[in-house]
Amino acid sequence: MLRKFSSKLVKLRKDDKNKIIAQLFASELQFRLASAVRLATTMKEQPLDLPIQWTYGNHSVKNNEIALREDQAEYASWLLHQSAIFLMATEIKNALAAIIEDPINHKDKKISDAFQIVRFIRNAFAHHPFKPVWSIQKEYQGKIFEVPGIIKLDTTDLNEKVFDWRHYGGYLAILRLSHFIRFNILKDKSKKPSDRVLPKPKKEYIQFGDLILKKIKKIPKGAKKIDGNTFDLGGGYKITQKK
Repeated sequence: MLRKFSSKLVKLRKDDKNKIIAQLFASELQFRLASAVRLATTMKEQPLDLPIQWTYGNHSVKNNEIALREDQAEYASWLLHQSAIFLMATEIKNALAAIIEDPINHKDKKISDAFQIVRFIRNAFAHHPFKPVWSIQKEYQGKIFEVPGIIKLDTTDLNEKVFDWRHYGGYLAILRLSHFIRFNILKDKSKKPSDRVLPKPKKEYIQFGDLILKKIKKIPKGAKKIDGNTFDLGGGYKITQKK
């Protein structure tokens, strides 16, 4: 049973607030690293080296006990990405619960809806981490929860369905929600991700969902020329040649 409290912000010491911000940022870092590992693994550029022998505490293993095949690494990188989403959603939930006494009933719908969305995601992973399933309480079924422009979850016919990124908008929706909580609610004073200036990557990729495009310097031998100006990539995406 959910307890009801007044919908007001909890007064936090500066150290406590900074700790919450740091934990939220740490979950974003794990997601970013998992994204890099998954991309590199998919493109067969992720090193899979592990120690010839590894001793830790009272145990020791040899390389053949922990080494990964490429197909295993690709599958594991997808699972790592999934677990990073779970962690980030959990930390968003924890952050909101720490700064707001009753986030579910908060007068600002953006805050209450954000809390509900990450709570549902956390619950989906909690009982089935490798195959999450939605568990939506009856009173929240058939409703739409939304932080406009960031994330939206329609719970209609969602209860007991297998978790799918299309239900809530995907990985980047969770990342954007974390940014929203960190900068708009917690008032993090650090530089926003969009304001960072980084060196240009050595290899350039463009990604649509799970579809990856890589920029190359020259056309490989044997490549087939596409007839017409438009090529259907599937999944609703097309490449159109500039005139």
